[in-house]
Amino acid sequence: MNFKYHALLIAAALSLSACSNDNVATVNGKDISSEEFDAYIKFKRLAVKDESRRKAILTQYLDREMMATMIDKSSVLDADLIKAELNEFRKEMLISRYFEKFLRDKISEESVKNYYTANIKEFEDSKIHVAHILFRTNSKMSDTEKKAKLTVAQEAYSKLKSGQDYAEVAKAYSEDKISGKKGGDLGWLKKGAIDSTFSDKSFGLKKGDVSEPFETVFGYHIVKLIDGPAVVKKSFEAVKGNIRYKLRNAAKAAELKRMKDESSIKING
Repeated sequence: MNFKYHALLIAAALSLSACSNDNVATVNGKDISSEEFDAYIKFKRLAVKDESRRKAILTQYLDREMMATMIDKSSVLDADLIKAELNEFRKEMLISRYFEKFLRDKISEESVKNYYTANIKEFEDSKIHVAHILFRTNSKMSDTEKKAKLTVAQEAYSKLKSGQDYAEVAKAYSEDKISGKKGGDLGWLKKGAIDSTFSDKSFGLKKGDVSEPFETVFGYHIVKLIDGPAVVKKSFEAVKGNIRYKLRNAAKAAELKRMKDESSIKING
């Protein structure tokens, strides 16, 4: 920075409190108002402890302003592209900042709690404690092979109907070796979290009931309902993030619709 320019900046800084027209400086014919400079300080979240610090910030600010005005007057950059880029940045900033504040004010912790209370059924899961005996099939099997699997399943089902212990039959017959070792026990399963056919058949049983063999993509099953169904409610803490996300999306969509309804867009030509 040359001496003359530096002196001008210092002079502008020293006149901060004395400017009658409320301008802190003029750079290449462009007035810099105190409101504009204060907004810059607020935007950058700068700590202004004393007048000396404020003057130092102003000097840096005016340096950048000087460079921007000089470059703006030059023909080095494509003015139309710069204008388009600045306009897109302006729109992005306005939209982002607006919805950030709008949604923060619109979707409060209380509104999230109210939604949870009013829609408690939405946060309840139905679970059952089931066991199964599996006879595996796959898409490469012939009809004869699949029929043979079904025959074995019906044999196991007949033993259950005659009074044999379900756990013992599961250990002897089930091709799901993990659950088979536990007498077919699959533990508690949430409705909809398993194969739809398996889920429908299992949730259609009463406690202690054993199903006839039925087919899913995994093979043939014989299911026993050990306990349930039981309704388990998810806590507010567990779902409040999802609720807030849902409410924010709905509020944003509604606000966008309002803006479109109140606006006029005409494409010429």
